[in-house]
Amino acid sequence: MSDTTTKTENAAAVLKVFAVFESLAEEKSASLGEIAQTAMTSKTTAHRLLNTLIDLGYAVQDPETEKYSLTLKLFSLAARSLSGRSDLLKVADRVMGKLSRATGESINLGVFDDREQKVTYIHKYDSFYSLSMQSTLGLRNPLHSTSLGKALLAWRDDAEVSERLASMDLIQVAPRTITDPDVLREQLKATRLRGYSEEIEESEAGVRCMATPILDHMGKSVAAISIGFPLFRFDEAKKAEYIALLKAAGEEASAALGHEGGIAGATPGQPS
Repeated sequence: MSDTTTKTENAAAVLKVFAVFESLAEEKSASLGEIAQTAMTSKTTAHRLLNTLIDLGYAVQDPETEKYSLTLKLFSLAARSLSGRSDLLKVADRVMGKLSRATGESINLGVFDDREQKVTYIHKYDSFYSLSMQSTLGLRNPLHSTSLGKALLAWRDDAEVSERLASMDLIQVAPRTITDPDVLREQLKATRLRGYSEEIEESEAGVRCMATPILDHMGKSVAAISIGFPLFRFDEAKKAEYIALLKAAGEEASAALGHEGGIAGATPGQPS
């Protein structure tokens, strides 16, 4: 057997393992047949992979329903992978808590997922209200359709923005998603000048969000914080108050990471 054939088979096996992982993560609890169907593999293969995951402690099977689910071991791995972001999470949590208490709305922290040009949600405060925007840790959304993504992009240099846009598919995901790269570029310029980004039904119908970046000592975005509102509850009369709270949070977190000065108009890639 050639090395090429072996590598191809190994890659296929890895893809099947992660397909099973993603199926369980999506369904929470699922039968063998459901997992095999979602992972697009045979029941025999799915059963073999599930038994291996059980042996390794990543999955369990309910003896009564015979359904499978993930254990917290995978979460533990994810938590350890975030340990390198501990300073970021620490300073972000402090200001996110203030925003949560001041607004009562959903507060999210997002970072770049460079592989797919998406924003990944790594920390959150849920809304105090029963009807609210809901997000999931680990969720990934397109950069172009989210206030978090636009805040992250706006504080990167023009060459990087051009490179990222060239590899992005500006698909329509909600009623008002921006699909024109020139329009998006103009929004990013406006975002940088005023210090915050907005989205109104660009990522999800009935949802409005505002976000601001967290900058490092070079003025580059390393994360972004957002406030999410159901459209019906957004009070236009309080918009200036929301913006002030959001920008203060971003500036406090940025200062803790070594950035000096304000966020609005900051030039990415230039030491503060």
